[in-house]
Amino acid sequence: MAKNEYAITINIMKNKITLQDIADALGISRNTVSRAFNNTGTVSELTRNKIFQKAAEMGYKQFPILPQLSETSSKVKSGVVNEIALFTQSFPGNSHFGIKLLDAFQKKIGEFGYKLSVYIIRDFEIEQLCFPINFNQEHTSGIICLELFSESYSNFLCKQNLPTLFVDTVFNHNDLNLQADLLYMENQTSVYLMLKELINNGYRNISFVGDRFHCQSFYERWKAYCAVMTDHNIAINLDNNILDDDSSPYGDVNWLSKRIKTLPVIPSAFFCANDYLAISTIKALKCINISVPDDVLICGFDDAPESIVIEPTITTVRIPSDYMGYIAADLLMSRISQPNMPYRTTYVKTNIIYRESTKRIK
Repeated sequence: MAKNEYAITINIMKNKITLQDIADALGISRNTVSRAFNNTGTVSELTRNKIFQKAAEMGYKQFPILPQLSETSSKVKSGVVNEIALFTQSFPGNSHFGIKLLDAFQKKIGEFGYKLSVYIIRDFEIEQLCFPINFNQEHTSGIICLELFSESYSNFLCKQNLPTLFVDTVFNHNDLNLQADLLYMENQTSVYLMLKELINNGYRNISFVGDRFHCQSFYERWKAYCAVMTDHNIAINLDNNILDDDSSPYGDVNWLSKRIKTLPVIPSAFFCANDYLAISTIKALKCINISVPDDVLICGFDDAPESIVIEPTITTVRIPSDYMGYIAADLLMSRISQPNMPYRTTYVKTNIIYRESTKRIK
């Protein structure tokens, strides 16, 4: 396959590749590469994606999206290398959940003789409803979509007569009705039970943080929030939630601290739609001298590595990302072998992890 900017064919390299090699190839500093991999400091989305793409191209061994496939296992009986294409709008290196899921996914598909190729779907492809340049449909046996939240593009993919699996989906106010298999983490039960514990312990003024329409999973977490509040006769005041569009700078501590100060009443607890938002909320609260968990409680979702590094450690919901990767592979492989079977929507159970950010709640 020709080397190109948009499709990353992941290979095993004989020579050890270092962060400095990646930096030199891109003409940037080693520190910038290190910050991108460790998700520390400030690295733009564009630069981060370029770093991860280059790392994959060069075969950086510490990079998680590196399948260990033998030459024989990477070919099917026809002698042609068959691919599973990952379509995403955001490179998986930005997501701990995505990295672990894809690591397990690629190991599983490797057992079936497939390799994983990564395609970053740009605004142009979405607007024009077209495949990325150099995408080879003839050599592609199936598509897995991760962090792909465009309804029009999702429907476009479903019309291409290729087995397709979506891990989470765009939110649709009506019925999304994608002609594909769908895989989600279980959102509603875990969030409901976690917030019920807060309410039972006297924390009734709970604020939701995050764009509830960002994706289907965020919306399901919002539905659980609304359900538990309603079931306990607590009025839902939209003005006392932080529901700004996802384009808002939630990661900007100054913006978020000012946004919190605009709330009519400082809540007794915040439920954040993921751990990234929970970490940002803790930092923002510190800026306005509000202590977690002494003054307010914080809950997140994902169980990202940062959730046990920050002080206080964050009460969250753990997603079994690696097992989701194996399940995703099974779903797509079965779809490839039996294309006419009914489409399936699968939820994988999640678990609540109580930590310091909710102090005595267990």
